[in-house]
Amino acid sequence: MPTLAADDALADCLRSLESQTFDRFEVIVVDNSGARRAQAALPGETPRVRILANDRNLGFGAAVNQAFRASEAPYFITLNDDAVPDAHWLEALLQAVEARPSAGMYACQVRLAGNDRLAGSHLLDSTGMLIAADGSSKQRGHGESPEKFAHFKDALCPSGSAALYRRKMLDEIGLFDESFFLYCEDTDLGLRARRAGWDCAYVPAAIVEHRYSHSAGRASPLKAYYVERNRLFTAIKNLPLPMLLRAPFISVARYFWHLASILEGRGKVAEYRQAGHSAALLPFLVLRAHAAAIFRLPRLLADRRRITKTARLTPREFRDLLARYSISIRQVAAL
Repeated sequence: MPTLAADDALADCLRSLESQTFDRFEVIVVDNSGARRAQAALPGETPRVRILANDRNLGFGAAVNQAFRASEAPYFITLNDDAVPDAHWLEALLQAVEARPSAGMYACQVRLAGNDRLAGSHLLDSTGMLIAADGSSKQRGHGESPEKFAHFKDALCPSGSAALYRRKMLDEIGLFDESFFLYCEDTDLGLRARRAGWDCAYVPAAIVEHRYSHSAGRASPLKAYYVERNRLFTAIKNLPLPMLLRAPFISVARYFWHLASILEGRGKVAEYRQAGHSAALLPFLVLRAHAAAIFRLPRLLADRRRITKTARLTPREFRDLLARYSISIRQVAAL
């Protein structure tokens, strides 16, 4: 559990873990605040909690990897510090692990936490990830009713806000890409796992309430930059070549739909404007993201070759898989 703010949300999360019906687990909190704030947020006696404190913010992926290397558990769960799991959450995940041994990843039913939680408990944040043709990823079911996804059995990959991974799978495919720093690491890892032949199970009984974008803000220049840059990183590393060659043209169309969404007053770009940020900054952020991808291109292509070399799915099989969990660019802009 990486934490930056280490505030009351972290304390709420830790309290919820103490109430789990399954109790054979350890909590590793990775304090990225640089000020050792996590210790002060601990809610009383918490003997199962171990804190790893960093001198600076290493980012989400690096913090999760740090915890993974400090643990020997066969199953590894990522959980945002602004998430509150249901008391049966871990029990439901472990039952799914036993029922689906072919899966290497398990996606939770992540619900949006409202101001009073009860109000937000009827809307979803995520039931796994969807991917667009240009590498953009979005949460499946975001803003929809949990009942609509009550009987789904699979997902493309889980949201890192609440996900279980098999150590065996991570030992095989590698950990989170630390160069992402923030956002899309879960999609990148999930695509690498699927290409290597691992399944992802969706566990609707594993319920978590999540304060969406509590740490980095619901719509901010920081988020806009990292989401766009890391979309490029994800696409270059993972998309089948025909999709990758089409991706720049599809992105242009997505930018058009983002503009249309501003005029309609919906979508992330409209939310960005409503938060008081300048729309004139967005083209600069996009250019900066592309420049960062070009600068890192040799490393990304080396990663791509390594992923392709160890793939168990053929390019056609992988394209068909992505098509089953696709989202249109117009939907990406509207969400």
